[in-house]
Amino acid sequence: MLIVALAALALATFGAEGRGATARQRVRTGLEVLLDHRLDLIRGKRVGIITNPTGILPDLRHGVDALAAAEGVELVAIFGPEHGFRGSAQAGGSEGSYVDERTGVLVYDLYGKDRDAIAQLFRQTGVDAVLFDIQDVGTRYYTYIWTMADALEAAALTGTEFIVLDRPNPTGGIRAEGPVLDPAYSSFVGRYPIAQRHGMTVGELALMFNEVFVPERTGGHRARLTVVPMQGWFRDMYFEETGLPWVMPSPNMPTVDTAMVYIGTGLIEGTNLSEGRGTTRPFELVGAPYVDWRLSQRLDSLNLPGVRFREAYFAPTFSKYAGRTVGGIQLYVTDRDRFDPIRTAIAIMVEAKRLYGDRFQWRSDLWIDRLTGSSYVRTAIDAGRGVDEIVAGWQRDLAAFNALRERYLLYRLRGGGRFR
Repeated sequence: MLIVALAALALATFGAEGRGATARQRVRTGLEVLLDHRLDLIRGKRVGIITNPTGILPDLRHGVDALAAAEGVELVAIFGPEHGFRGSAQAGGSEGSYVDERTGVLVYDLYGKDRDAIAQLFRQTGVDAVLFDIQDVGTRYYTYIWTMADALEAAALTGTEFIVLDRPNPTGGIRAEGPVLDPAYSSFVGRYPIAQRHGMTVGELALMFNEVFVPERTGGHRARLTVVPMQGWFRDMYFEETGLPWVMPSPNMPTVDTAMVYIGTGLIEGTNLSEGRGTTRPFELVGAPYVDWRLSQRLDSLNLPGVRFREAYFAPTFSKYAGRTVGGIQLYVTDRDRFDPIRTAIAIMVEAKRLYGDRFQWRSDLWIDRLTGSSYVRTAIDAGRGVDEIVAGWQRDLAAFNALRERYLLYRLRGGGRFR
């Protein structure tokens, strides 16, 4: 009933605003809809919010400030994810707990806390309802959706209301791509078996998580979940078409262009290639001291759709090869609709292995398996398989995920349907 009701609300929104919409009509986020029309969901309740710098309104005010000033709303806790509430910490870090000076509300650090620890925080703070308002980037190994998943499980165990304020998928919501996680490889870069590029909004993911996966991990319990849908968003929109301001979701995600390539080149973290951290073009630059001009030439000769490669040299200021000049490539996405970021990343690793042999290596902790969701990609590349064969190997699991995904999609394409 919840899914049907929410879908009806979202589609009614399209009937009022969406048909014939142009890029000039701004999308209204779940946060805006809550503040303008649905404060009844939280009035008279002790409210917490999981958020970061992306939880803003179009006038650039932060949602925490707006909620703290809203009549009848008692904001008692702010919960910060990886990188922190203020977003200042690098990958794998957070900001700790402290009092937010502007509102006087205590900020609690969720990063590194499991479901049970989060449940204890919900009990400790006495929250009746927890809001989730964070801009995702559409990739399984980006950790904010797993903070949401852990918090959903905690809410299911504590009886806390959980309200997701939906935001756009900045890389579009048309299709899912890539390998599906094997549950044996579950971690904080992938809790549940979803595709590497899931093609869903956080609200849609929350509906699917709560219906399918949360009960499996909580003894059959589900959270009391409400999704506040956006108004005016369509599945075939990229973020620049929403009319909304872009805020870096994390320090190494400066632009929407970064988010597009990160869907694939985030996998480079699992190798001894630099993924461009410590440069102004993270995930667009890839390289290592042993890489030369041949990699860009080889990749360009593949005629991968929607992307070209430039021979590049750079010196990261931190992370891999800090202070050293490395050779490599820069990706140039020429057509987002045709660009396949995961196929592209697989091609980079396949060709690096073929060109440089044992100088190309996996991280010793086999982090690549956590990122891809199994040992399949790593072992296939080590066995000398080509890109087409590797991509073909995950299609059956991807088809099964797509069949599941379709049940939870709330938004249409601009042409009127949910699928092309």
